[in-house]
Amino acid sequence: MKRIAILASGSGTNAEKIIQYFNSSKIASVVTVGTNKEDAGVIERAKRLGVPHFTFNKKELENGSVKALLMINRVDLIVLAGFLLKIPDNLVQGFPRGIVNIHPALLPKFGGKGMYGINVHKAVKESGEKQSGITIHWVNEHYDDGEHIFQDRVDLSPGDTPEQIAAKVQELEHKHYPKVIENLLK
Repeated sequence: MKRIAILASGSGTNAEKIIQYFNSSKIASVVTVGTNKEDAGVIERAKRLGVPHFTFNKKELENGSVKALLMINRVDLIVLAGFLLKIPDNLVQGFPRGIVNIHPALLPKFGGKGMYGINVHKAVKESGEKQSGITIHWVNEHYDDGEHIFQDRVDLSPGDTPEQIAAKVQELEHKHYPKVIENLLK
């Protein structure tokens, strides 16, 4: 059985979908959820779903404490689900091709530092794009730069607000992220 750790910074809707998806899996299970925010909604979701969780700060992420904890938990795959801190080199090197992220746009467009959450959807709206979507990719030492694993797109209407774009994109996230993770672990 493969062991998944989820790192999240926010409300945890993707984390919840992933945990629920793997609850009945014979392939993998989510063994822990980590967050860098003590008030993140993902903590309550993890508690409700019976998944152990931990919090950490940026220094602990960078100094190898988080890496050590994940290694002690024998994690096979780290899944970023709305995690906003840059993954440090020590973690990338400790889990080569073992960290996956989902970005709420069609990379390479609308990626990089500061491009997360509603910022992405505002940029998509302002650019006049006719489509947006998701990109699931391997994590490397740079923001949103790792090899693409999967993309899917959704059509946009000229009148869509950034919030409406976000809702359309989130539907794709919930639909595809757990399945792509499962395929990576097979």
